[in-house]
Amino acid sequence: MTIKQNNMSSILPTYARLDAGFVRGSGSKVYDEDDTEYLDFGSGIAVNCLGHCHPKLVEALCDQAGKLWHTSNIYHIPGQEKLATRLCELTFADSVFFTNSGAEAVECAIKMARRYHNATGNPDRYRIITFEGSFHGRTLATIAAGGSEKLTKGFGPKVDGFDVIQFYDDMNNVENHISNQTAAIMIEPIQGEGGIRPVSAKNLQTLRNLADKHGLLLIYDEIQCGMGRTGKLFCHEHAGVIPDIMPIAKGIGGGFPLGACLATANVAKHMTAGTHGSTYGGNPLAMAMGNAVLDVIEQESILTNVQNMSDKLRIGLMKLRKEYPDVIDVVRGFGLMMGLKIKVEPREFVLAALENKLLLVVGGENTVRILPPLNINETDLNDAIALMEKTCQDILKKN
Repeated sequence: MTIKQNNMSSILPTYARLDAGFVRGSGSKVYDEDDTEYLDFGSGIAVNCLGHCHPKLVEALCDQAGKLWHTSNIYHIPGQEKLATRLCELTFADSVFFTNSGAEAVECAIKMARRYHNATGNPDRYRIITFEGSFHGRTLATIAAGGSEKLTKGFGPKVDGFDVIQFYDDMNNVENHISNQTAAIMIEPIQGEGGIRPVSAKNLQTLRNLADKHGLLLIYDEIQCGMGRTGKLFCHEHAGVIPDIMPIAKGIGGGFPLGACLATANVAKHMTAGTHGSTYGGNPLAMAMGNAVLDVIEQESILTNVQNMSDKLRIGLMKLRKEYPDVIDVVRGFGLMMGLKIKVEPREFVLAALENKLLLVVGGENTVRILPPLNINETDLNDAIALMEKTCQDILKKN
């Protein structure tokens, strides 16, 4: 056995980690080894949608862990049938494929779009239009779909098949980029990593119209903005404009690794036996968690809470913007997916908030993301706004 003689971490150095670590959590609070309390308004980047250690999720996990963890997708998995049926009843979809992550869900969406056109006699239609500022995952295909140099630099030639275009104020301009090789348009109804940039209902309808006009598929990446984050189960419901394919993840497992790709029957029917698969995807543990999350959303009026708390959060953030114009430029987003476009470096704001025992998340376009649990209460929300105010004061003193 070789013994390492230095203090270097054995973890691949791919993360610029903040100087904090946590050992337990409850609700919207997390605690470090010294039992110092932090208010978590990042939710693991919108993953812990019901906060930390929700008792019904803990019960579901422990119950399933004592029964069966994994078999294989070569057998029927009852929990998959249950969760897929529920998701289809609640959405536009007719069929669901379960994955372990958001990136895998997007990969499935990409394959579905290509397979659809191949099966319908148009194999040359494989390109997908995506948008600057988007984030679709960290695989070679999904970084090419995002397109930013930050994601793709150093990883060789980009995977072909993606046309990354401007994020237009008027999406009618997208038509100029459609060719006879275009298979689909893929967009986040609210860009998360890109700086909490919503797509208007009018623009979602424009993209739907263009897809229908040119025989394309419309893909909504609702990995970050879905699962109740905006006050509807899925963000596109605000606009009433449905997609053909929708990858989801993050909040669907309440903290347990889980993703899914939803599709209409017209698309799904071409994904025949052997065209796609996953070893772990849709395992009994993950399905127990996905069903438990939906149970809590339904039984505890979570969407109503999001709507109520989002109004209070927006009012609080707008007051901060008015009082601290030298720090906060714009308040963005809706529901409990809010962002502050700020006039200092986002990491500086996040670090200052960390000093005040508040967890926030950096976003693009000089934005700080605010992503509290969907079951946040008014006391914790008011405390977070007060901590953000103190953070603004600390930044002004420092600068």
